[in-house]
Amino acid sequence: MAVLLFAVSAYAQNTYTAIIKDAKTKQAIPGVTVKVQESKIGAVSDSNGMAQLTNVPNGNQVIQFSYTGFKTEKSTLLFPLQQSTAAEIYLEANEEGEKLEEITVSATRSTRTIANIPTRIEVISGEELEEKGNMKPGDIRMLLAESTGIQTQQTSATSGNSSIRIQGLDGKYTQIIRDGFPLYSGFSGGLGLLQIAPLDLQQVEVIKGSSSTLYGGGAIAGLVNLVSKKPTAARQLNFLANGNSALGLDLSTFYAQKFKKAGTTIYAAYNHGTAYDPSGIGLTAIPKFNRYTLNPKLFLYFNEQTTLTAGLNATIEKRIGGDIELIQGRGNAQHRYFEENKTGRYSSQLELDRKLNDKEQFVVRNSLSYYDRSIGLPDYRFSGVQLSTYSEANYSRKGEKTDWVLGVNLLSDHFKENRNSDFALRSYNYNTIGAFVQNTFSITEQFTIESGLRGDYHNEYGFFLLPKLSALWKINTHFSTRLGGGLGYKAPSVFTEDAERIQFRNVLPVDVSNTKAERSYGANYDVNYRTALFENQVGLSINQMFFYTRINQPILLVPATGGNLTYIQPPGNLKTKGMETNAKLSYGPFKLFIGYTLADVHQQTGNQTVVYPLVSKHRLNNILMYEIEDQWKIGAEAYYFSQQRLSDGTKGKSYWTAGLMAEKIWERFSIFINFENLTDTRQTKFDSIYTGSISSPTFRDIYAPVDGFVVNGGIKLKL
Repeated sequence: MAVLLFAVSAYAQNTYTAIIKDAKTKQAIPGVTVKVQESKIGAVSDSNGMAQLTNVPNGNQVIQFSYTGFKTEKSTLLFPLQQSTAAEIYLEANEEGEKLEEITVSATRSTRTIANIPTRIEVISGEELEEKGNMKPGDIRMLLAESTGIQTQQTSATSGNSSIRIQGLDGKYTQIIRDGFPLYSGFSGGLGLLQIAPLDLQQVEVIKGSSSTLYGGGAIAGLVNLVSKKPTAARQLNFLANGNSALGLDLSTFYAQKFKKAGTTIYAAYNHGTAYDPSGIGLTAIPKFNRYTLNPKLFLYFNEQTTLTAGLNATIEKRIGGDIELIQGRGNAQHRYFEENKTGRYSSQLELDRKLNDKEQFVVRNSLSYYDRSIGLPDYRFSGVQLSTYSEANYSRKGEKTDWVLGVNLLSDHFKENRNSDFALRSYNYNTIGAFVQNTFSITEQFTIESGLRGDYHNEYGFFLLPKLSALWKINTHFSTRLGGGLGYKAPSVFTEDAERIQFRNVLPVDVSNTKAERSYGANYDVNYRTALFENQVGLSINQMFFYTRINQPILLVPATGGNLTYIQPPGNLKTKGMETNAKLSYGPFKLFIGYTLADVHQQTGNQTVVYPLVSKHRLNNILMYEIEDQWKIGAEAYYFSQQRLSDGTKGKSYWTAGLMAEKIWERFSIFINFENLTDTRQTKFDSIYTGSISSPTFRDIYAPVDGFVVNGGIKLKL
């Protein structure tokens, strides 16, 4: 018996047991790698944070604790141990982990970090924003299109006009806002993606699915919030110059600085495009254009509690696409087709932010937007002015477990069409007043619920009640899951992708008396998993999301008498369902992103159901990055698009595109080069883009790139 007791005691003294916890939350951390340095003895902590090492050699041994997102800890112990009780080890978040946790989103009006918000939000920020900006510095199309579930839809073959589709739904169902101000919708949304550059953006926030509680019913497919950079005590002075093989040029500068009682940001840019026809079909794949942008903003800090922000945005652009002979000054009776867009976009923003105390805040904001656009074709012109205003007052309170946001807002949208012919004018006057309340409640440290309710009154379409509900469950440090859903609505207008595609020619006004607002409901569910593999050398994260949205009685553009087109609202619905899979694998300087989107979208009209046009049911996003901090960034990407049903009932071809990007970085400047569409994939290689004669073409749907392989490169300065 004495021998047995001695053996048990000796074994216990050469066995090490530890319970690993988060130093901040005191919660157990499963999956922590625990090992004896310079040996093969190791273990991984279980769901209770416990790990045990056996047969540890005698003498001084270094025990190492490592886990992704936390600082590595080491403990030196003398074996055999004098006691066998379990040790408690506390790990602190490392700098990288803190950055991930400290991403605060503004789209939800919450001060909570992205990891603690029940609403599923994707954020593009920091280095990722800069990398995508290298590929297309003049606009944000590529920045958004490279995300799973988002597809850029080109609506003009010759002028490049584009919209974004989230989860397969038309661009009119996505709300684009900037710093909380809705600025890009209706007529002004037609060229919105082409006139927003990424240089002065701090981050881009994307909410997929209904997001109507805070900003109104238009966010049926999703919400994109563009967050501008703010001044800091350290001066920011950035310059970017970019040129491409299609003879395009981008020049932009951004300045920001915060002083004692004031601060400022100033963004200015010039963007130029040269008429470009890589296919030799006589039509521009890239139009000729010149765009000038100036965005100054002033910040007044009255005291630590009160800040007044005033900003102006001005964009002037002229773009012309069509017959390249005409654009290059050699037009004649045969070479006469053109599509010309002239736009003037002017807006103001005013915001007063008052912190009542450590927990309460009051914000008043107003924006005024003036948008003047004309579309010219041979023997046709469509033009008008859209005047929009947005006013809001909101109060928020942050508690230990509960956050509240409540407010009221007023949105006006007035479009006045110019009289260019005897055709019926498409002018309208919409006014919407709304009130909202949102509550975020942490029932436990692991479980949080966010609920919201909005009531809107629209002067033409009546009252709408829009509830929403989201929940977050942090199962453990590896797993978390979210479930959310809500209602939305969209007031009909002539400004849809179908009408934009034909430059609104022969499109009759919406008959308000015979239409009603499109109503929607939707939900999404996702699961997140994050861990470390191979002794903490490899980081792995996976997000799996499922989505469903249904829009009842969507308005449709159909032929009418006299060659006109009219909007009708027959019984039926538009449904999108599917899933998104995102995986990220990191090893040292390498990062691999893989994304898959399944979007199954159907339009039901009466008893007939058809596949919705211009949606890739299957999409793959593959991006590999190699980065040595402050020295090199090298990236390779490949994208797959499955067949798309076209508006004429035929099917487009499936295709791949690929690209390569490299950037060399020094302390104050960097040079970059980007090879876009290395495969030179062009719709004109495997399908036509128009029928009829080149003097009077009828364009087919654009479902693949038309500009082909393009190289761009440039320099960035930070002074």
